[in-house]
Amino acid sequence: MKKKNFSLFIFFLLLIGNNFACTNFIITSGASADGSNMITYAADSQHMYGELYYFPSRDFPEGALLKVFEWDTGKYLGAIKQVLHTYSVVGNMNEYQLAIGETTYTGRKELQDTTGLIDYGSLIYITLQRAKTAREAIKVMNELVNEYGYYSTGESFSIIDKNEAWIMDFIGKGVGNKGAVWVARRIPDGYISGHANQARITTFPLNDKENCLYAKDVISFARKKGYFNGKDKDFSFADAYAPLDYGALRFCEARVWAMFNRVNKNCKKYFDYVDGVTGAERMPLWIKPDKKISTHDLMELMRDHFEGTPMDMTKGKDAGPFGLPYRWRPLVWKVDSVSVWC
Repeated sequence: MKKKNFSLFIFFLLLIGNNFACTNFIITSGASADGSNMITYAADSQHMYGELYYFPSRDFPEGALLKVFEWDTGKYLGAIKQVLHTYSVVGNMNEYQLAIGETTYTGRKELQDTTGLIDYGSLIYITLQRAKTAREAIKVMNELVNEYGYYSTGESFSIIDKNEAWIMDFIGKGVGNKGAVWVARRIPDGYISGHANQARITTFPLNDKENCLYAKDVISFARKKGYFNGKDKDFSFADAYAPLDYGALRFCEARVWAMFNRVNKNCKKYFDYVDGVTGAERMPLWIKPDKKISTHDLMELMRDHFEGTPMDMTKGKDAGPFGLPYRWRPLVWKVDSVSVWC
């Protein structure tokens, strides 16, 4: 049977959480049942009601400007130079089957540049109108924030086209330091990855432009800020720019583990890591599934509530008498000045 050569973008809106309850799963063509690259994007929020964005392909005159509004709030951030021709975009995929998803991890809060003109949502949709491939998208994203500044906090992006699938961790450099530091890694064909509101790229190859791209100052800037002082080969993006805490493990990394655990029998060993056990083996950036994943399989993975694991959300007092797997906000609160985690 002829291999299908297209990317499939699946958008889920579950309406159960907040801005920090997004989940992306990334399936490479060699790991999918029909030979297509696939990503999921869940923006689980009680105030985002499933808008389907549409940007028609257009031509613009020389010198035209594009007004930029913050995606989350509608706040006007400024105007940037428009390109002469833009591509058609429906949802989070353009006419060339380039698709981009995101999850917010915040990271080091002092690195948000409130003077920047490009927020994370605008970065996605402007890029989709200007890039044809995943590699070109990474280039465009870097150029946009270098020229206009990056307004938002830390983000992870899923970036795929018909042939390649990438995961990218991205964060600003603070007021007075225009641009961003970032790392993007190509997921090996036959493997799957994911991210859920926590930076996931740790160490990375420094001399493999085919499979790893990064900002030229991603390590030197961390040294300058005092986030890292080791050898370049030991530099970890996630540890420098988004250090883990219990919430990042239990609420965020755990969602990726839930998917990994259901498709690879060896991933049970990473439970201690997502449960916050000190010294536990860290979960890898990507894994190889035991069998190829269909679109229906992927839908079911997005519906997981940790059933059959010690984190099963249908069990315990919080689930109530009817086994409700959803948790009301907030997930963290204080009792007598002591933090309590749901």
